[in-house]
Amino acid sequence: MLHRPHPPGAARDRHCAPAGTVAQDMADGLGLVAAPAFAALALLTAAFDAPGALCGPGQSASPIGGMVTMYLAMSAVHLAPWLRLASARSGPRRA
Repeated sequence: MLHRPHPPGAARDRHCAPAGTVAQDMADGLGLVAAPAFAALALLTAAFDAPGALCGPGQSASPIGGMVTMYLAMSAVHLAPWLRLASARSGPRRA
């Protein structure tokens, strides 16, 4: 059986969506998972990480150069999908 594309404007069944659409949906979902995952890692690291556990005795555990800061920065970098989702849901602004 040949795959026939849906006519423009016709509703598509989710089960017969092209593979590119499914892959795009999965990529969008993964993009939404990144920011909260990094934020959770920052919280867990801040709560349970011993500051000098992995550092040698001569090294200081700077709060700016630690893993918490890195996780917070990664969370901020991955906020773009959330911002796009929020702007798409808000729609056009009314005066």
